[in-house]
This record gives sequence, structure tokens and C-alpha cells, in this order.
Amino acid sequence: MSSSRLEVVALPLPPHLRNRLLAAGFSTVADLERAGGPVGLARETGLSPEEAHEVLELAGAAGGPAVAGSDWRAGTVSAADLLASAAATPPIVTMCRELDELLGGGVSSGQVTEFCGMPGVGKTQLGMQLAINAQLPRDLGGPEGQAVYIDTEGSFMAERCADFADGAVRYVQSMADQQAALGRPELLQLQPGGERPVTLESLMRGIYLFRVHDHTEQLGLVNLLPRFLAQYPQVRLVVIDSVTFHFRQDFPDMAQRTRVVTGMAQQLISLAQTYGVAVVLMNQVTTKVLEGGGSKLVPALGESWGHAASTRVMLTWGPDNERHAQLIKSPHLPPGDAAFAVTADGVRGLPRRR
Repeated sequence: MSSSRLEVVALPLPPHLRNRLLAAGFSTVADLERAGGPVGLARETGLSPEEAHEVLELAGAAGGPAVAGSDWRAGTVSAADLLASAAATPPIVTMCRELDELLGGGVSSGQVTEFCGMPGVGKTQLGMQLAINAQLPRDLGGPEGQAVYIDTEGSFMAERCADFADGAVRYVQSMADQQAALGRPELLQLQPGGERPVTLESLMRGIYLFRVHDHTEQLGLVNLLPRFLAQYPQVRLVVIDSVTFHFRQDFPDMAQRTRVVTGMAQQLISLAQTYGVAVVLMNQVTTKVLEGGGSKLVPALGESWGHAASTRVMLTWGPDNERHAQLIKSPHLPPGDAAFAVTADGVRGLPRRR
């Protein structure tokens, strides 16, 4: 029998990997050859990149494709492809022009973005706003997707989220009316009664809410997210609010906590890159005592956690009693500051001062 016709069930794979491959339609080694390397196999099956690598290694040992096959470029992506992918996937806007400009247009897809701040500064409000805006139609520059919202503190309020959704519906209707007045009626199809209506109900149904009660549930859910995203590819955003809550309380062993959260961070980074989704983490803050005797607020979980996100933003109260977002880490943007407001309709820019 040709090695390419060798069946997956004949490979020395752990049962859970074999079942995942069969469920995704990979029944022979030839199917694995067409997967496009570990990255492609992970994307098709919901396996982690490490598990996909293990599968292809075992298939290679059985006479099938090696991890890189005869072409060492298999599974790689060129810089040009990355640039084109970034241009094709719009960022998720916040509804605050100044904050969007600070973030380079909004929250980027394929990356992990962290918002840190004290209770009451607007982390959950911002998370809900992003979950709504991830569904904005492409006609308005949105991803036209859905969102996963993981609530670890019980702070997600459906009534408040409905306010944000209602505000988004009014925004869409306003934009449609403006475009129609300019002789471009295409956006009218997004209004109630149109072919693709954006309604409060549709926006609320587009958010998959998970409530987790301890760190074990949180870790388990993070492990299952690849399978969920493979089943629901329209999801463009994953919010964890807050990512650190259970890890600040349940871990007397700091070394163990560091190992666990580092592993979770690697999974979230892989999730963002493999599925091209925006992963947004809400983080709490703690007080750090300085050598000179002073103190300052810093993100929770210490310096090692700082590598989890590509972009990190501190949400603070300014001296003017207004909310501010301070960009303190980004791979391509300069540090900056933007003021924003949380209104009855959601996150918005501040009124212009005369």
C-alpha cells in the first residue's frame, strides 16, 4: 500500500488526536499532505500548532509527509501574505475616534490586546462595546462577525449591553440616512426592513457569553476555544474579562501560577494568530512600591505576564475626572494618550470643547 493511502487510524496517534482528525475529515495520510503543514492542519482541525506538529511527525515516521515535507516552506507565510491579510481584515473600532487613532485604527485582528485599569474605569464597558462593534457590517468598515465574551467576575450586564447595541443600531441608521442623502442608498439595506438589517436582537445574538467561576474552568475553556472557533468561523473577537481575576486569588504557589498563566498566554497568542481573531484581555491593576518610597499602579500578575499581549493599554482617570487610555506597549505604534467617555449609548469620544 502506498504511504499516501495509509489510513489515519493506522498511525500511532493518541485517541483524542485521531478522533479530532477523523471528525475534521482527515482519513488518510494523503489528506494530511494537503493540509499545508502544521499551521494549516491546526486551522482545519482545531488542534494546537504543537499537536498538529506531533501528528505530522508521526505521519512522517510512518512513511507519510514529514513536518515540512520535501518543501521546507510548507506551513510558512510570507511577509507579503501577512501584510495582505492585515489589510483584508479590518480592525474593530471602539466608537471613539481618538481612541481608535491611538490604536492605529482600532483593535487589531490576529493579535492580543490588553486593557488594564482600576475597577470602574470602563474595562467591561469597553469589552461590551467591542463585542457589539465586531458585528458592524463591512459597508461601514467593520468585520461583520460575531464575538465570544468570557466573563470571570460576573460583571457582564445584558441590559447595559443592550443599551450599547441600541446605540450601534442608531449609528448604522444615521450613517445609512447620510449616505442616502448623498445619493448612495446602498446602506439602506442595513436598516429594519432591509435585506441585511442590523437590529438590537441580531447584535445581542451575535455575542456568545461564557461565565467561568474559577481558574480550572477558565483554563478548560481556553483549551476548548480552538474547537469552538473552528465550528463558528464567523467569530472575529474573543474578550476575557478579566483574565487575571481567578489567578490573583487561587494560587498560593507563585511559581505554579507563573507556569500556568504563561501557558495560557501562549495558547491565546496561538489562537489569535491561527484563527485571525482579535483577542482582548481585561486586566486588573495592583500597587507597586518604588525604591524611593513612592508607589504606582501596574498591571496585575507581574512583569512576566507583560509578554502575553502585543498591545497594552492602561485605562486611568485623568486630573480632569475624564477617562484616559494610555498606550504603553505596541509593536508598531508610538506611546500616546486619548480621552474617552462612557455614555448611555456606549463608548464615545468626548464632546468637542469650544
